[in-house]
Amino acid sequence: AFLLAWMPERDLQSLSSDFVLDQLNGAFKVREEFVWCKNLPDSIFLNEVLPYYNLDENRDNWREDFYNRFSPYVKGCKNIYEAIDSVNLNIMKELGVEYNTKRSAVNISPFQAIKEQMATCTGLSFLLVNAFRSVGIPARIAGTPLWTNMRGNHSWVEVWIDGEWYFTEYYPDALNKSWFLADAGKADPEKPVHWIYAASYKPAETHYPLVWDRDSREIHAVNVTDRYIRLYQEQLAGQELKDDEILVDIVLYQNENEQNAQGRISERISVFEG
Repeated sequence: AFLLAWMPERDLQSLSSDFVLDQLNGAFKVREEFVWCKNLPDSIFLNEVLPYYNLDENRDNWREDFYNRFSPYVKGCKNIYEAIDSVNLNIMKELGVEYNTKRSAVNISPFQAIKEQMATCTGLSFLLVNAFRSVGIPARIAGTPLWTNMRGNHSWVEVWIDGEWYFTEYYPDALNKSWFLADAGKADPEKPVHWIYAASYKPAETHYPLVWDRDSREIHAVNVTDRYIRLYQEQLAGQELKDDEILVDIVLYQNENEQNAQGRISERISVFEG
């Protein structure tokens, strides 16, 4: 009933009953199998585990395939933290998909990304959300249509743990730790183009802006800007600059021909005196 109540009209017209039943059966199977999913509030299970899509990607029937791929990684996990790490640290090895701007579509669907072995941050986030959901971990896509430094858009993933949302990425660091937090923490709460959004299956306070389809209002979203500003301020606490210090922002690109928002990569950089 929840799926049908908030299903986009195009899906109501095109999806088969077999597709919907496969998604339902897969979701309720992990609800029973994994303790972290069994203990979820119904509201979180329905909105962040059960849904079969992230944004407007093609509707692949991915749940059983992803369960078969990722359930072996989490079977021995004692809690949701271990399960998140087990998926996050193995997804690239399991799927073989790498960041690449030559992919066929920005909103590339899971099976197409696996076929092409490439996706940008949006497609990689689709894969990670679906991998989490396939083993009962509540997850959703998040992102911004435009950073306040005007360097473009970005997408990532949020996971729900004991009443709190945490962010992570396809190329993982620790939870709530990534290169983009400094940019997210400078989001402008007064300008929707710079907000941080988290997608929702059920209706929410706003819609998720699609940079490849700016007229779309189909995807529901929550404005989570204030949380990222708070996380960044907490990170800065105690790190005020001294009189002889200056803040330097280093942006690293894949190669000299990829010096754009999509070409950025995250690597450790060491700077030595002299």
